[in-house]
Amino acid sequence: MKNFPQMCARGALFGALIAPLVCAAQPDAARSYPARPIRLVVPFAPGGATDIVARALAPALSEGLGQQVIVDNRAGASGNIAVEIVARAQPDGYTVLIGNVSTNTINPTTFASVLNVDPVKDLTGVTLIATVPNVMVSGMAFPPNTMKELIEYARARPGRLNHSNPIGAFSHLDMLELMSKTGIRMENVPSKGTGESIIAVMSGEIHCSFLNAAASTPQIKAGRLKAFVTTAKARLPDLPNVPTMAEAGFPGMGSVNWNGFFVPSKTPQAVISKLYAVTAQVTQRRAVQEAFVRAGAPMTVSASPAEFQQFVDSELKRWARIIRENNVKIQ
Repeated sequence: MKNFPQMCARGALFGALIAPLVCAAQPDAARSYPARPIRLVVPFAPGGATDIVARALAPALSEGLGQQVIVDNRAGASGNIAVEIVARAQPDGYTVLIGNVSTNTINPTTFASVLNVDPVKDLTGVTLIATVPNVMVSGMAFPPNTMKELIEYARARPGRLNHSNPIGAFSHLDMLELMSKTGIRMENVPSKGTGESIIAVMSGEIHCSFLNAAASTPQIKAGRLKAFVTTAKARLPDLPNVPTMAEAGFPGMGSVNWNGFFVPSKTPQAVISKLYAVTAQVTQRRAVQEAFVRAGAPMTVSASPAEFQQFVDSELKRWARIIRENNVKIQ
């Protein structure tokens, strides 16, 4: 093409002329952000910890941002459907993912060969929102009453007991580590989510499972589930009689589910900063904090978006190691 050099020169000149306009437009967009409702995409069905956290925070965010924050449940593929929706969305701050430990730090390893987007490169963190511990629970008819009794009961029945968690979820990985370190063997009956697992455990179809405290605490307090331990560092206010893993004699075992906001990676920094600032502000409200406590999801807000991203990066490395050590494979 004879005119190619001239075309490149004109293109470069056009780019040089328009660049200041684009840069100037970004602060204007940030100042007017948000100018329309924001979609908060939840990667799981209603009733689970992430959904509970989203719905506890959405009203306060709507008020703080001056625009409605709409909770949009997009369950499926272990949360990967929602991740892809947000990763492919316009990077303007109007589509936000409330991700968690699985969607943003476990799935990138377990589903690496089948993902249509790269959660690590295509999404960027805004802030941590909450940390939700697990509780080891069973139906009320299950004979053991303490964690040590449960381990002894399982050890005497190798392969005859079961638990129920989505394959590759952090609760599943916690069970694998527990079995590895205690020498017990239980079968996993994969579930689609916490709500399904709770029903199966209450009915006795599933013997025991690590289930998140946000979803299981109401059933524990109602006497429909028996609680053995929590994976939290300290006892939960709503479950004061349930010991931690360390108190029960199993220090260093168990993880917590965390939730945080993510946006497409090319979202302007000014928009990210505003979303972070408003989130940090509304989470200081006593009513919001009390709602999180009632939901069994202690609130934890990052000091900055950069700090949250550093946390996510460290979690990616930690879970990649655990997945390799337990040879977890998603078929």
